[in-house]
Amino acid sequence: MIRDKSLLMIPGPTPVPPSVAAAQTMPMINHRGEAFNQLKTEVVERLQGVFRTRQTVYLLPCSGTGGFEAALVNTLDPGDRVLALPCGSFGDRFAKLAENLGFQVERLETEWGRAVDPAAVAERLRQDKEHSIKALLITHNETSTGVTNNVQALAALAREHGALSLVDSISGMAALPFEFDAWGVDVAFTGSQKALACPPGLLPIAFSAAAHERVKTARSNRGYFDLRSFTKGWEQHNLPFTPAVSLWYALREALRLLGEETLEGAWQRHELLGTMCRAGVRAMGLRTLPEDDAYASNSVSAVWTPEGVTPKELRATARKFFGVQLAGGQGKVENNVFRIGHLGFFMPYDVVSALVATEQSLAYLGKPVQIGAAATAAQKVWLESVKR
Repeated sequence: MIRDKSLLMIPGPTPVPPSVAAAQTMPMINHRGEAFNQLKTEVVERLQGVFRTRQTVYLLPCSGTGGFEAALVNTLDPGDRVLALPCGSFGDRFAKLAENLGFQVERLETEWGRAVDPAAVAERLRQDKEHSIKALLITHNETSTGVTNNVQALAALAREHGALSLVDSISGMAALPFEFDAWGVDVAFTGSQKALACPPGLLPIAFSAAAHERVKTARSNRGYFDLRSFTKGWEQHNLPFTPAVSLWYALREALRLLGEETLEGAWQRHELLGTMCRAGVRAMGLRTLPEDDAYASNSVSAVWTPEGVTPKELRATARKFFGVQLAGGQGKVENNVFRIGHLGFFMPYDVVSALVATEQSLAYLGKPVQIGAAATAAQKVWLESVKR
């Protein structure tokens, strides 16, 4: 049996369309010449459409976690107090990095599997009579738990309080609705390896007008991620460091494909994939980590493993015998949860395949599942969407 073909159903890095992969083979060019200037202009304009902003979207050469540092050090002074809103592993990472950088971090914890409650945030901000909280650390889509937070409401609370909203939309941007300008977000960033369906290595990040003013005056130590070095020569197409030229080519092609689908079309596709996945999971008798669909993610589903099966053995079985790679849990739920990624270069039949492999794996491991139930449930959702 051929073993070298498998379906990668993890929440990043995600599969890459063939034309995006091929774009990386374009000839190398002078990164300070006219050809790269044209490439840069096209990519940035398309990214502005994805972020839904008139602000410049910068591309930093790093993975998504670099966005945490870039957002913090470019807008805050040493020792500033920030309110972190962790509801999973990546919100916790944002808070820990802020602590490591010397900021005063206050955590308003949310139970894993639930969304951040804007009312609780509003109450905490009301208590901050001296307005010592300078920024809110917000996770748009918590990849570890499959929960989507209400960024619009949280950003509004930050703005009313005179604080900045720093938003990790790494697994949200291009998969879920996001309105940088309309929602009054101050800083937002994503990763090229997520819903943009591009290889890892680029961090698109945008700053509001208010955040740009803070970039000019913030006194935190900055080095490689100093946005001032990018803004200084940006309009003259003079980047401070050698860019990842091949990845820029790949991202241009990925954004071209997204333009063909339209951003709204991508949102709708991800909504269908998320709905299909949850329907199939529940048809197997399993529970999703966020049981309330009101804040369930459409880019990744976190699923409780049944009693007597560990996520590790379920994933190993799916990979070895049924050709599908599922993701493990993280942090507090590492030993209880597996995840199915469905953001980026995925179609409905990929979700069906992932559900079939999960169901087959459970049956192989001796769990009482009805073979075909998951695929049937997901297909019914798919069919209804086509009829509408």
